[in-house]
Amino acid sequence: MTTTATRPAPPPRTTTTTRDLTGTTALLRLYLRRDRISLPLWVLLFAVAPSLYVASIEGIYTTQAELARFAAATNASPAQLAMYGPVFGTDIGSVGIWKASAYFTLIAIATILTVVRHTRAEEETGRAELLDSTAIGRFAGLTATLVMTFGACVVTGVLCTAALLARGLPVGGSVAFGVSLALSGAVFASVAAVAAQLSASARIARGIAFAALGTAFALRAVGDAGNGTLSWFSPLGWAIRMRPYADERWWVVTPLLATAVGLTALAYLLANRRDLGAGMIAPRLGPPNAAPALAGPLGLAWRMQRGTLAAWTAGLGLYGLLIGGAAKGVGDQLGDSETIRDLVMRMGGSESLELSFIGYAMVMLGIAGSAYAISAALRLHSEESAARIEPVLAGPVGRIRWAAGHTLFAILGPAVAMTVAGLGAGLAYGAAVGDIGSVLWRILGAALVQLPAIWLLAGVTVALFGLVPRFAPVAWGVLVAFLTVFLVGSVADFPQWALNLEPFSHAPKLPGGEFSATPLLWLTAIAATLIAVGFLAFRRRDLR
Repeated sequence: MTTTATRPAPPPRTTTTTRDLTGTTALLRLYLRRDRISLPLWVLLFAVAPSLYVASIEGIYTTQAELARFAAATNASPAQLAMYGPVFGTDIGSVGIWKASAYFTLIAIATILTVVRHTRAEEETGRAELLDSTAIGRFAGLTATLVMTFGACVVTGVLCTAALLARGLPVGGSVAFGVSLALSGAVFASVAAVAAQLSASARIARGIAFAALGTAFALRAVGDAGNGTLSWFSPLGWAIRMRPYADERWWVVTPLLATAVGLTALAYLLANRRDLGAGMIAPRLGPPNAAPALAGPLGLAWRMQRGTLAAWTAGLGLYGLLIGGAAKGVGDQLGDSETIRDLVMRMGGSESLELSFIGYAMVMLGIAGSAYAISAALRLHSEESAARIEPVLAGPVGRIRWAAGHTLFAILGPAVAMTVAGLGAGLAYGAAVGDIGSVLWRILGAALVQLPAIWLLAGVTVALFGLVPRFAPVAWGVLVAFLTVFLVGSVADFPQWALNLEPFSHAPKLPGGEFSATPLLWLTAIAATLIAVGFLAFRRRDLR
């Protein structure tokens, strides 16, 4: 009897050859074409927005004494420090780009989504396997993704620097802020590249990357609100501590760049040691039988949406607490500038500066809640693109019934998150002024009146999914357009018809303004109509 010995599998290669990168240029062109709308949008937004902050500060604080008072009041508020970090100087550059430090976090979100979309999501849907069956190297997809994302970060930094220089700001500070912005995006792009190698699920990979970002933000926020020590353990803290326009610390580039390079190398090492479609972390086996809660499409939607709902609720709730805590000192921060007082009151709708500030902050929370609504509604698009709805619809499940499950979370999910945010802001501000009983419900109402505008964005997403499913992600562009009109329109004197296109301007300006149900009813009716149009169109069209 003859036996045949089994040949052991060869160990993974540890070196990269040019063959492993074959097809990188072709994939780069493909990814650029796929992101031809979203990529330019976030690049231009993050590049131009900091200079707009500077422009608004220039028109409001006209003397050095006002700038110094603003900086002192800001650095004395733990809530403000936790949200944006300290103001390191009293010149127009330091004060003007103080709030723009939030874009270090926002560009990180954009790069995480971009990298996971073109790496792990491509493997999960099977498209990467089809491409790799041709003359495509094993590292081509990862390389093309990182080249595109790192390149977008560099372009963002260069354009941001140019925009700040156009405002007449010093060269050193402008370059420092542009470099900080670019490196913040690059660091978390490399974090996302590592996360994409760890899990076989794009959802879990995004969760890992966002958990890292959340940890970095928490360390930075707690550190800045305290003695600053913890901020040095966060890449976001490093970016802020480059101190643009305030005796720049150029050596901070070293840890940011080293982190990005080190994590990128780790991503390639992990990619070399795993199979295509698999992750370094083996998925756990589920129970042999589904729970009763998964018996219908609503239960399935809950299983898929619950993690996102919990994360957004926690994030908006935390931000609400910070807003409520920061409102008490806003009068000292703004000083005697009548211009900014008039602007805040006009956007907040109250003679009380603190209540106007809270009203303005509730609108910003509503815009953030719209991002969650769009994300929840786009589950319809991702499930169809991945061909996971075909086996579901093959059973006794109607299309509208299936779509209604995810749409319900796009409607009720923001309601839960905004309620938690409103309660957090009301409790924090009520405790600060010593009157929780009368303040809490007014601020909660200010949060809840944002819901019809949020639902309108959800309706836009569902309508796009039903009518033109290929362009459903354009809903993100609609949100960016609304955000731009809200932030810039009042300062840049946009025409009234353009301001009226932005739905959040129609909500009652609570907690200090008068309540009117008419605009809320109109916004709700428009949202319901858009959802109905999307459902009917989805019912009549073919699956993609």
